[in-house]
Amino acid sequence: MHPLQCVLQVQRSLGWGPLASVSWLSLRMCRAHSSLSSTTCSSPERQEDGARKDFSSRLAAGPTFQHFLKSASAPQEKLSSEVEDPPPYLTMDELLGRQRKVYLETYGCQMNVNDTEIAWSILQKSGYLRTSNLQEADVILLVTCSIREKAEQTIWNRLHQLKALKTRRPRSRVPLRIGILGCMAERLKEEILNREKMVDVLAGPDAYRDLPRLLAVAESGQQAANVLLSLDETYADVMPVQTNPSATSAFVSIMRGCDNMCSYCIVPFTRGRERSRPVASILEEVKKLSEQVIRPPWPSKVLGLQGLKEVTLLGQNVNSFRDNSEVQFNNAVSTNLSRGFTTNYKAKQGGLRFAHLLDQVSRVDPEMRIRFTSPHPKDFPDEVLQLIHERDNICKQIHLPAQSGSSRVLEAMRRGYSREAYVELVHHIRESIPGVSLSSDFIAGFCGETEEDHVQTVSLLREVQYNMGFLFAYSMRQKTRAYHRLKDDVPEEVKLRRLEELITVFREEATKANQISVGCTQLVLVEGLSKRSVTDLCGRNDGNLKVIFPDAEMEDVNNPGLRVRAQPGDYVLVKITSASSQTLRGHVLCRTTLKDSSENC
Repeated sequence: MHPLQCVLQVQRSLGWGPLASVSWLSLRMCRAHSSLSSTTCSSPERQEDGARKDFSSRLAAGPTFQHFLKSASAPQEKLSSEVEDPPPYLTMDELLGRQRKVYLETYGCQMNVNDTEIAWSILQKSGYLRTSNLQEADVILLVTCSIREKAEQTIWNRLHQLKALKTRRPRSRVPLRIGILGCMAERLKEEILNREKMVDVLAGPDAYRDLPRLLAVAESGQQAANVLLSLDETYADVMPVQTNPSATSAFVSIMRGCDNMCSYCIVPFTRGRERSRPVASILEEVKKLSEQVIRPPWPSKVLGLQGLKEVTLLGQNVNSFRDNSEVQFNNAVSTNLSRGFTTNYKAKQGGLRFAHLLDQVSRVDPEMRIRFTSPHPKDFPDEVLQLIHERDNICKQIHLPAQSGSSRVLEAMRRGYSREAYVELVHHIRESIPGVSLSSDFIAGFCGETEEDHVQTVSLLREVQYNMGFLFAYSMRQKTRAYHRLKDDVPEEVKLRRLEELITVFREEATKANQISVGCTQLVLVEGLSKRSVTDLCGRNDGNLKVIFPDAEMEDVNNPGLRVRAQPGDYVLVKITSASSQTLRGHVLCRTTLKDSSENC
């Protein structure tokens, strides 16, 4: 077996310690009994064999490990033109996908859904095709999550399944390439390549532009990785490709990374420093989505409905948005925080803030609902709350992650607020936005959490009475402050017991909160057929709760006397007849518009 040959670019990272992550270039492992020169190939492979040998010889003659160590000894400025130029050992033709079929699987949060669309947009422009059939794929890419150990274990299990698929690949076809993208690639880096020899490509969240090059390297039978985090990458010029033609909503990334450094959270280490996308590019994407055609997933006389009807603005700390790309707005105005909240970093000055962006986005299309996630409670100044209250198409729903109901635990988590400050903010939000729907995140069993701390979290759930919740047992992650400075001392069985208690209390209180809607009429954006019944439709109300109702004819308020059936993208009025902790049920009254429903309420 040939020795491991690697070319690594090591670069100093501003503000992230003495050394940044290992960058790319390629990690080559010549596998025993399977080197390129000795592989027996049938016709398609024979046609490319000469090109691969030529590629390998050029790569071997390229820069060495010592070359990049020497280059890293002095600070270097990152120039976009240098990044975009093809490397000397690749031709433009080798960067093309040659109509290879790509199969994409997405795990984790909404940011990963958006990242999948960004990655596909880049690959599509390079000549790749997309397939929904795993068996016909030439490239399989998994967009991964690292937020908890369970999320990573899911990927390891999936890789074991794909290993068999790769092993059975007929020699008459081009070799199957497998890639790990996103947070898990960033966190574990070369550990993935060393542990799973069948992984060919590794790309961190800031390296999707590099995918054509990484796949070109993998074509020669070598492993390739780029896990270098960026201080400015926002993919502002990449228009994500919507993969579901019948989707009524879309995610729009407005910022990447996080500076909060909560002690339990891996995100700053997998997604990098916080940076915001220019307002102009966000507005351009939202306008294009407003004009995009929705195609119903079932036979319909309606060939297409103009415009997606909902966008969700995405970011790890979405409401700390700060666009400083336009010099005239880089004044010395300080950030306004929620009362009683602090930050773990120095206050940032200037730039266009979240309230400005929210205002501009909501003006693009009055018939398009606007949501945003995930925010931090510290970034809800009055101007944001007032705008949500005043603007009809900004949903009256706020995600307000609490994580714990104990001030002592919140301090250990470095959340920047006490229980009292959080509860005061909840009351202020409900006063500012009557009828607002609240959701939250909670962690059970964080380091040092006592039974009394747990009881305080239970009492917060009862006091606030959230409409939706996301609850998890604590999973310690390497690199975090908790990993280095705290002890994961709550036994697993205690974590799980506390989690079950939180879930039980949440469901009880959410049911009470949602039952207030029974007897009321709510505006629902139709998404499609219910998953449990072909005779029912489902959609979401302003508070983002799922609403189920029978598929029946109804009146169209804009065309009196006309009877219609609801299509994806329609706004309908539904009278609520029952409620649970997660779902509302009712019967449809009529088809309407967002404007008409707001004026008549």
